[in-house]
Amino acid sequence: MASLFSFSFSLCFTFLVLSTPSSANGNRGVKNCRSYCGNITIDYPFALQSGCGHPGFRDLLFCMNDVLMFHISSGSYRVLEIDYAYESLTLHDPHLSNCDAIFLGGRGNGFTVEEWRAPYFSPIQDNVFMLIGCSPRSPLFQGFPGKHMPCRNVSGMGCEEYYRCPAWSSLGQGVGLGWGPVYGSGPPECCAVAFEEIRAINLSKLECEAYSSAYSLAPLRQEGPSEWDYGIRVKYSVQGNDEYCQACEATGGECGYGDDVRQVCMCGGFNSTTNCDSVPSLATRRANSLGNVMAVWKMTSGWR
Repeated sequence: MASLFSFSFSLCFTFLVLSTPSSANGNRGVKNCRSYCGNITIDYPFALQSGCGHPGFRDLLFCMNDVLMFHISSGSYRVLEIDYAYESLTLHDPHLSNCDAIFLGGRGNGFTVEEWRAPYFSPIQDNVFMLIGCSPRSPLFQGFPGKHMPCRNVSGMGCEEYYRCPAWSSLGQGVGLGWGPVYGSGPPECCAVAFEEIRAINLSKLECEAYSSAYSLAPLRQEGPSEWDYGIRVKYSVQGNDEYCQACEATGGECGYGDDVRQVCMCGGFNSTTNCDSVPSLATRRANSLGNVMAVWKMTSGWR
Protein backbone atom coordinates (compact mmCIF):
# COMPACT_ATOMS: atom_id res chain seq x y z
CA MET A 1 0.00 0.00 0.00
CA ALA A 2 2.85 2.34 0.90
CA SER A 3 4.50 1.55 -2.43
CA LEU A 4 1.29 2.32 -4.30
CA PHE A 5 0.93 5.63 -2.45
CA SER A 6 4.54 6.54 -3.18
CA PHE A 7 4.13 5.72 -6.84
CA SER A 8 0.93 7.79 -7.07
CA PHE A 9 2.62 10.71 -5.33
CA SER A 10 5.58 10.45 -7.72
CA LEU A 11 3.30 10.49 -10.75
CA CYS A 12 1.50 13.61 -9.47
CA PHE A 13 4.79 15.31 -8.70
CA THR A 14 6.11 14.42 -12.15
CA PHE A 15 3.03 15.89 -13.79
CA LEU A 16 3.50 19.14 -11.86
CA VAL A 17 7.18 19.37 -12.77
CA LEU A 18 6.55 18.73 -16.46
CA SER A 19 3.55 21.02 -16.72
CA THR A 20 4.79 23.94 -14.58
CA PRO A 21 6.94 26.58 -16.32
CA SER A 22 10.57 26.56 -15.31
CA SER A 23 11.24 28.57 -12.15
CA ALA A 24 14.15 30.13 -13.96
CA ASN A 25 11.92 31.45 -16.73
CA GLY A 26 9.10 32.24 -14.31
CA ASN A 27 11.37 34.41 -12.16
CA ARG A 28 13.08 36.08 -15.09
CA GLY A 29 12.88 39.81 -14.67
CA VAL A 30 12.19 39.64 -10.92
CA LYS A 31 14.43 42.30 -9.36
CA ASN A 32 15.99 41.45 -6.04
CA CYS A 33 18.23 44.48 -5.59
CA ARG A 34 16.65 47.59 -4.08
CA SER A 35 16.88 50.46 -6.56
CA TYR A 36 16.34 53.65 -4.56
CA CYS A 37 16.96 55.51 -1.30
CA GLY A 38 14.75 58.53 -0.78
CA ASN A 39 14.75 60.27 -4.17
CA ILE A 40 18.11 58.84 -5.29
CA THR A 41 18.15 55.91 -7.71
CA ILE A 42 20.61 53.14 -6.85
CA ASP A 43 21.80 51.41 -10.02
CA TYR A 44 24.83 49.39 -11.12
CA PRO A 45 27.67 49.54 -10.14
CA PHE A 46 26.20 50.65 -6.79
CA ALA A 47 23.89 48.64 -4.57
CA LEU A 48 22.46 48.62 -1.08
CA GLN A 49 22.29 44.86 -0.55
CA SER A 50 25.14 42.42 -0.22
CA GLY A 51 25.67 40.45 -3.43
CA CYS A 52 24.27 43.19 -5.68
CA GLY A 53 26.22 45.58 -7.90
CA HIS A 54 29.94 45.49 -8.68
CA PRO A 55 32.18 43.79 -6.09
CA GLY A 56 34.50 46.81 -6.05
CA PHE A 57 31.58 48.92 -4.78
CA ARG A 58 30.47 46.55 -2.01
CA ASP A 59 29.82 47.73 1.56
CA LEU A 60 29.84 51.33 0.36
CA LEU A 61 26.29 52.73 0.41
CA PHE A 62 23.80 52.60 3.26
CA CYS A 63 20.24 53.93 3.38
CA MET A 64 19.13 55.28 6.76
CA ASN A 65 15.71 56.89 7.07
CA ASP A 66 15.71 57.60 3.32
CA VAL A 67 19.11 59.31 3.58
CA LEU A 68 21.83 57.75 1.42
CA MET A 69 25.25 57.51 3.11
CA PHE A 70 28.65 56.80 1.54
CA HIS A 71 31.15 55.12 3.85
CA ILE A 72 34.93 54.83 3.30
CA SER A 73 37.95 54.71 5.60
CA SER A 74 37.98 58.47 6.25
CA GLY A 75 34.34 58.53 7.41
CA SER A 76 30.70 58.74 6.36
CA TYR A 77 29.26 61.29 3.94
CA ARG A 78 25.76 62.09 2.80
CA VAL A 79 25.22 61.42 -0.89
CA LEU A 80 23.55 64.43 -2.50
CA GLU A 81 23.56 63.05 -6.04
CA ILE A 82 24.69 60.14 -8.19
CA ASP A 83 25.27 61.21 -11.79
CA TYR A 84 25.37 58.01 -13.85
CA ALA A 85 25.92 59.86 -17.14
CA TYR A 86 29.14 61.47 -15.89
CA GLU A 87 30.00 58.65 -13.45
CA SER A 88 30.26 60.89 -10.41
CA LEU A 89 28.88 61.39 -6.91
CA THR A 90 28.41 64.57 -4.90
CA LEU A 91 29.16 64.10 -1.21
CA HIS A 92 28.55 66.26 1.86
CA ASP A 93 30.64 66.18 5.04
CA PRO A 94 28.78 67.77 7.98
CA HIS A 95 32.05 69.35 9.20
CA LEU A 96 33.07 70.71 5.83
CA SER A 97 33.81 74.45 6.08
CA ASN A 98 32.10 76.76 3.61
CA CYS A 99 31.83 80.49 2.98
CA ASP A 100 29.65 81.07 6.03
CA ALA A 101 31.34 78.90 8.65
CA ILE A 102 34.72 77.32 9.39
CA PHE A 103 34.62 74.21 11.58
CA LEU A 104 37.84 73.97 13.60
CA GLY A 105 39.18 71.13 15.70
CA GLY A 106 40.10 68.71 12.92
CA ARG A 107 36.60 67.24 12.96
CA GLY A 108 36.16 67.04 9.19
CA ASN A 109 36.42 63.71 7.39
CA GLY A 110 38.65 64.88 4.56
CA PHE A 111 38.79 62.20 1.87
CA THR A 112 40.80 58.98 2.03
CA VAL A 113 39.84 55.62 0.53
CA GLU A 114 41.13 52.14 1.27
CA GLU A 115 44.09 51.17 -0.88
CA TRP A 116 42.17 48.40 -2.66
CA ARG A 117 39.31 50.81 -3.41
CA ALA A 118 41.49 53.71 -4.62
CA PRO A 119 41.29 52.75 -8.34
CA TYR A 120 37.50 53.07 -8.18
CA PHE A 121 37.17 56.54 -6.61
CA SER A 122 38.94 59.89 -6.86
CA PRO A 123 37.73 63.51 -6.56
CA ILE A 124 37.33 65.15 -9.96
CA GLN A 125 40.11 67.35 -11.34
CA ASP A 126 37.96 70.47 -10.86
CA ASN A 127 37.62 69.83 -7.11
CA VAL A 128 39.75 72.02 -4.82
CA PHE A 129 40.55 71.18 -1.20
CA MET A 130 41.41 74.16 1.00
CA LEU A 131 43.31 73.09 4.12
CA ILE A 132 42.99 75.55 6.97
CA GLY A 133 45.18 76.26 10.00
CA CYS A 134 47.78 73.61 9.25
CA SER A 135 50.83 73.34 11.53
CA PRO A 136 54.25 74.48 10.20
CA ARG A 137 55.23 70.82 10.76
CA SER A 138 52.60 69.66 8.28
CA PRO A 139 53.87 67.52 5.39
CA LEU A 140 52.39 70.22 3.16
CA PHE A 141 55.13 72.62 4.22
CA GLN A 142 58.18 70.42 4.44
CA GLY A 143 61.16 72.35 3.09
CA PHE A 144 59.37 75.71 3.32
CA PRO A 145 60.28 78.33 2.14
CA GLY A 146 62.94 76.93 -0.19
CA LYS A 147 60.83 74.04 -1.50
CA HIS A 148 57.78 74.71 -3.61
CA MET A 149 54.56 73.94 -1.74
CA PRO A 150 51.59 72.17 -3.38
CA CYS A 151 49.30 75.18 -2.66
CA ARG A 152 47.68 76.50 -5.83
CA ASN A 153 44.36 77.49 -7.37
CA VAL A 154 42.25 74.77 -8.96
CA SER A 155 39.85 75.71 -11.76
CA GLY A 156 39.92 79.34 -10.65
CA MET A 157 39.18 78.49 -7.01
CA GLY A 158 41.64 78.90 -4.18
CA CYS A 159 42.48 80.49 -0.86
CA GLU A 160 42.93 84.01 -2.21
CA GLU A 161 39.25 84.05 -3.09
CA TYR A 162 38.21 82.01 -0.06
CA TYR A 163 39.75 84.59 2.32
CA ARG A 164 36.99 86.98 1.22
CA CYS A 165 34.30 84.77 2.81
CA PRO A 166 32.56 86.12 5.94
CA ALA A 167 33.58 82.95 7.79
CA TRP A 168 37.10 84.35 8.19
CA SER A 169 36.02 87.62 9.78
CA SER A 170 34.13 85.70 12.45
CA LEU A 171 37.43 84.06 13.48
CA GLY A 172 39.25 87.36 14.02
CA GLN A 173 42.90 87.57 12.99
CA GLY A 174 43.75 84.12 11.75
CA VAL A 175 42.55 80.86 13.24
CA GLY A 176 44.47 81.24 16.47
CA LEU A 177 47.89 80.24 15.17
CA GLY A 178 49.22 83.74 14.68
CA TRP A 179 49.71 83.66 10.92
CA GLY A 180 48.34 86.05 8.39
CA PRO A 181 46.55 85.01 5.22
CA VAL A 182 49.65 85.62 3.08
CA TYR A 183 53.17 84.26 2.97
CA GLY A 184 55.27 85.92 5.66
CA SER A 185 57.07 84.52 8.66
CA GLY A 186 55.36 81.16 8.18
CA PRO A 187 53.18 79.12 5.87
CA PRO A 188 49.73 80.45 4.91
CA GLU A 189 46.66 79.80 7.00
CA CYS A 190 44.93 78.31 3.98
CA CYS A 191 46.54 76.02 1.43
CA ALA A 192 44.50 75.01 -1.62
CA VAL A 193 45.46 71.71 -3.25
CA ALA A 194 44.23 69.37 -5.95
CA PHE A 195 43.60 65.84 -4.72
CA GLU A 196 46.11 64.30 -7.12
CA GLU A 197 48.87 66.38 -5.56
CA ILE A 198 48.76 64.55 -2.21
CA ARG A 199 46.38 61.57 -2.87
CA ALA A 200 44.73 61.78 0.55
CA ILE A 201 43.01 64.49 2.61
CA ASN A 202 43.65 63.41 6.20
CA LEU A 203 43.45 66.29 8.67
CA SER A 204 45.25 64.38 11.42
CA LYS A 205 48.24 63.41 9.28
CA LEU A 206 48.37 66.83 7.64
CA GLU A 207 48.04 68.50 11.08
CA CYS A 208 45.28 70.83 9.92
CA GLU A 209 42.44 72.40 11.92
CA ALA A 210 39.80 72.41 9.19
CA TYR A 211 39.17 72.06 5.50
CA SER A 212 36.82 73.16 2.78
CA SER A 213 36.08 71.62 -0.58
CA ALA A 214 34.48 73.15 -3.65
CA TYR A 215 34.02 71.91 -7.19
CA SER A 216 33.35 73.37 -10.59
CA LEU A 217 31.18 71.83 -13.28
CA ALA A 218 32.53 72.96 -16.64
CA PRO A 219 31.65 75.07 -18.52
CA LEU A 220 30.03 76.83 -15.54
CA ARG A 221 32.26 79.19 -13.57
CA GLN A 222 30.80 80.66 -10.40
CA GLU A 223 31.77 84.24 -9.56
CA GLY A 224 33.19 84.52 -6.07
CA PRO A 225 33.40 82.03 -3.18
CA SER A 226 29.87 82.76 -1.99
CA GLU A 227 28.63 81.23 -5.27
CA TRP A 228 30.86 78.15 -5.25
CA ASP A 229 29.42 74.65 -4.99
CA TYR A 230 30.72 73.29 -1.68
CA GLY A 231 31.04 69.56 -1.30
CA ILE A 232 33.20 66.73 -2.64
CA ARG A 233 32.61 65.72 -6.24
CA VAL A 234 33.95 62.20 -6.75
CA LYS A 235 34.60 60.42 -10.03
CA TYR A 236 33.94 56.69 -9.95
CA SER A 237 35.28 54.10 -12.35
CA VAL A 238 34.34 50.46 -12.94
CA GLN A 239 37.60 48.62 -13.41
CA GLY A 240 38.12 46.08 -16.17
CA ASN A 241 35.89 45.00 -19.06
CA ASP A 242 32.24 45.57 -18.20
CA GLU A 243 30.79 43.62 -21.14
CA TYR A 244 29.89 40.84 -18.69
CA CYS A 245 27.36 43.03 -16.90
CA GLN A 246 25.98 44.42 -20.14
CA ALA A 247 25.31 40.87 -21.40
CA CYS A 248 23.69 39.98 -18.08
CA GLU A 249 21.32 42.97 -18.10
CA ALA A 250 20.52 42.45 -21.79
CA THR A 251 19.06 39.04 -20.91
CA GLY A 252 16.96 40.37 -18.02
CA GLY A 253 19.40 39.71 -15.19
CA GLU A 254 20.98 41.82 -12.48
CA CYS A 255 24.72 42.16 -11.98
CA GLY A 256 26.07 40.96 -8.68
CA TYR A 257 28.77 38.89 -7.02
CA GLY A 258 29.08 35.68 -5.07
CA ASP A 259 30.72 34.67 -1.80
CA ASP A 260 34.08 34.58 -3.55
CA VAL A 261 33.53 38.22 -4.69
CA ARG A 262 33.42 37.13 -8.32
CA GLN A 263 30.78 38.60 -10.60
CA VAL A 264 27.60 36.65 -11.23
CA CYS A 265 24.43 37.31 -13.20
CA MET A 266 21.34 37.07 -10.98
CA CYS A 267 18.38 35.75 -12.96
CA GLY A 268 15.59 35.64 -10.39
CA GLY A 269 15.48 32.00 -9.36
CA PHE A 270 19.10 31.18 -10.19
CA ASN A 271 22.55 32.69 -10.69
CA SER A 272 24.61 32.34 -13.85
CA THR A 273 28.32 32.74 -14.48
CA THR A 274 27.52 34.18 -17.93
CA ASN A 275 23.97 35.46 -18.55
CA CYS A 276 20.34 34.49 -18.08
CA ASP A 277 20.11 32.72 -21.45
CA SER A 278 22.89 30.25 -20.63
CA VAL A 279 20.76 27.75 -18.70
CA PRO A 280 19.91 24.10 -19.46
CA SER A 281 17.14 23.57 -22.00
CA LEU A 282 13.58 22.85 -20.85
CA ALA A 283 13.84 19.30 -22.17
CA THR A 284 17.01 18.72 -20.15
CA ARG A 285 15.42 20.14 -17.00
CA ARG A 286 12.36 17.91 -17.48
CA ALA A 287 14.52 14.84 -18.03
CA ASN A 288 16.52 15.64 -14.90
CA SER A 289 13.31 16.22 -12.92
CA LEU A 290 11.84 12.91 -14.11
CA GLY A 291 15.06 11.15 -13.18
CA ASN A 292 14.94 12.65 -9.69
CA VAL A 293 11.29 11.58 -9.27
CA MET A 294 12.07 8.01 -10.32
CA ALA A 295 14.95 7.90 -7.85
CA VAL A 296 12.64 9.04 -5.04
CA TRP A 297 10.05 6.41 -6.04
CA LYS A 298 12.66 3.65 -5.99
CA MET A 299 13.76 4.61 -2.47
CA THR A 300 10.22 4.86 -1.09
CA SER A 301 8.91 1.74 -2.78
CA GLY A 302 11.87 -0.49 -2.00
CA TRP A 303 12.29 -1.27 -5.74
CA ARG A 304 15.73 -2.62 -6.74
